[in-house]
Amino acid sequence: MSKGRVCLAYSGGLDTSTILKFLINDGYTVVCFLANVGQEEDWKEVEAKALKLGAERMVIRDLQAQFVTEIVFRATQCNAIYEDRYLLGTSLARPIIAREQVRVAQEFKCDILSHGCTGKGNDQVRFVLRAIASVPAEVLLDTEANAQ
Repeated sequence: MSKGRVCLAYSGGLDTSTILKFLINDGYTVVCFLANVGQEEDWKEVEAKALKLGAERMVIRDLQAQFVTEIVFRATQCNAIYEDRYLLGTSLARPIIAREQVRVAQEFKCDILSHGCTGKGNDQVRFVLRAIASVPAEVLLDTEANAQ
């Protein structure tokens, strides 16, 4: 019997692959989610890796149009550049990704959200706050705290 259904924001990298295996070994059923916001990625390879590690399914959504129309245009209009150098693509994409992760979690009846962001940066905050704004009753699994 599964402890619960987790929707994991999965990139196919070391951190999220380790989290995926940790969750499965701890008794959770995991649906992996990856957003295409324009990055170069071998989508089939990421899907194959997630399934090989034990994910129930891998959901890949194309969010490029949403990202550009809802975020990039506005960021460009207000010259959103950090320290006159960084274009903020990753940080601007997080709310779009987190919002879609909540939708995927609802679609596949997941009761827990998980991600691979560390507590060292702002990405964790972006994911969690967007999830709370999307579904206040959602449970967020802090894999960092549970890994200890």
